[in-house]
Amino acid sequence: MKTQVCIIGGGPSGLMLSQLLHLKGIDTVVLERQSREYVLSRIRAGVLEHGFAKLMREAQCGERMDREGEIHEGFFVANNGVMKRMDLHKYSGGNSVVVYGQTELTRDLYEARDRMKGTVIHNAEDVQPHDLKSATPYVTYRSGDDIIRIDCDYIIGADGFHGVSRKSIPKDVLREYEKVYPFGWLGVLSRTKPVSPELIYSRHERGFALCSLRSQVLSRYYIQVPLTDTVEDWSDDAFWDELKRRLPADVAAQLVTGASIEKSIAPLRSFVAE
Repeated sequence: MKTQVCIIGGGPSGLMLSQLLHLKGIDTVVLERQSREYVLSRIRAGVLEHGFAKLMREAQCGERMDREGEIHEGFFVANNGVMKRMDLHKYSGGNSVVVYGQTELTRDLYEARDRMKGTVIHNAEDVQPHDLKSATPYVTYRSGDDIIRIDCDYIIGADGFHGVSRKSIPKDVLREYEKVYPFGWLGVLSRTKPVSPELIYSRHERGFALCSLRSQVLSRYYIQVPLTDTVEDWSDDAFWDELKRRLPADVAAQLVTGASIEKSIAPLRSFVAE
């Protein structure tokens, strides 16, 4: 195969770039290691910054986001029970954020690529970039027993920390910075009414907590836990009890609880690859 730009990674970054380049008349091929169904089943963040929402519209992918997403012009910060609202609209020159799940955003990008007959190849195994310092780089991947080569002008790595792209950057030009924190975020997704119409970031002596949402019937909550904890250590009841302890009393009293439909612990770190 031959294309102008080969993009490794079929998540939001790779799909968005492919869409934007297509609209400028630049040919791309996107390679994704997982199946489309797997990518669309991943639960990820749900708040879009003003600039990214604007980019979705520029990429002709923002119609459903604008129709179904929720505009938030502020958020709350609670400090040991005392809560104050931060006015984003006021302090950022009229900007706001959009609450819209990454799963839905990715679905919109896939559908846009389908409409424009973009090439997104799933289940691409053993992806490997070659001749990165030359004027004629290429990428190989395995499909079943076949090794397929894609010649291109540019290779874009949009496959995240664990992907092959970062590991392929020559060591003499790569610098990495990392800080690992001794705690993680235990996150729960529940089919319950959100406790607040805007996000609440809560600082408490027992640890951090966050009240977020995906829609008016889907809530996402987090609490800070030690890295030694596992999901099995936290029943739904234990999670809700601890979340209530870390929120202002009036907020905790309004919290609607229910069975979790997804629960995970994300270790936290700061990482930069330059």
